[in-house]
Amino acid sequence: MAKKVGIALGSGSARGWSHIGVIRSLLEGGIPIHMTCGASVGALVAGSFAAGFLDPLDRWVRKLSWPHIIGFMDVLIPRSGLIEGERISVYLREVLSDPMIEDLPLPFCAVATDLKTGKEIRIRRGSLIDAIRASISLPGIFTPFGRNGQWLVDGGLVNPVPVSPCRAMGADIVVAVNLNSDIMGKPRIRRMSGPSGQNHNGLGNGTSTWAQGRWAAFLGQTAQKGSPALFRQLFQEQPERGPSLFDVMATSVKIMQDAITRQTLLTDPPDILVKPKLAHIGLMEFNRADEAIDEGKRAMDLLLPMLRDLLDEGP
Repeated sequence: MAKKVGIALGSGSARGWSHIGVIRSLLEGGIPIHMTCGASVGALVAGSFAAGFLDPLDRWVRKLSWPHIIGFMDVLIPRSGLIEGERISVYLREVLSDPMIEDLPLPFCAVATDLKTGKEIRIRRGSLIDAIRASISLPGIFTPFGRNGQWLVDGGLVNPVPVSPCRAMGADIVVAVNLNSDIMGKPRIRRMSGPSGQNHNGLGNGTSTWAQGRWAAFLGQTAQKGSPALFRQLFQEQPERGPSLFDVMATSVKIMQDAITRQTLLTDPPDILVKPKLAHIGLMEFNRADEAIDEGKRAMDLLLPMLRDLLDEGP
């Protein structure tokens, strides 16, 4: 009897576009994928693939620029998060449609976290886009998502690389992707292209000075209350005063997820663990999809012989 292969796609914000490259490698290598599971951005890619929308997602993310990214940010202050997320949900429905999870061609599970109990929530029924929206709700950035009387936040808080849900769905072989294996302790000086095509140095989660300026300008224009100076303090690195609020939140989540990932992979290791080298891509650099996708494919290509060996083993 043929073994069933499941993919468990982990959290990691903009680095998550590398999941597309991992899937491309598997498909080009003739490896069947029987089920998908994802946390945070991993849920977005896994859900898109399960619905048959990987190609539209691929085309969309490769065209993303900073103006596009900023345009999705429907800032709402004060609330339980800086970004409401409705613009992203609406756009995903337009680009990817919104089928019911139980009607998808492949089994799919999105991992979220119950804000009240702290428990892992595995979403396997209902709206695909709602499940993705719940799973990507990074605390402090996105407002929690209300579903069935629960307030749900980012699945990466409890299961950053969701191997166990994938096994529970019936996978005999789990291919898991850890996006954050090489980022702790790395310098955060990055280079990005601004509107003039020139490179700009910046600090703080891979966000350039130019990009931070765009954030500040956008927030200052769209916020109904408060001063632009406040929003600059939220998002811009100020060396003399230390990291910004956004930098503190993002790095704190990263530290926590790294520790949880190490523990969960020890207790429930996948059969194949893919670790793309993504330290050079910052948390919010969603405009670097080409690089992330290429690196995901490269990392998976190296492991294809090992995966084929597992698939060729006897029952």
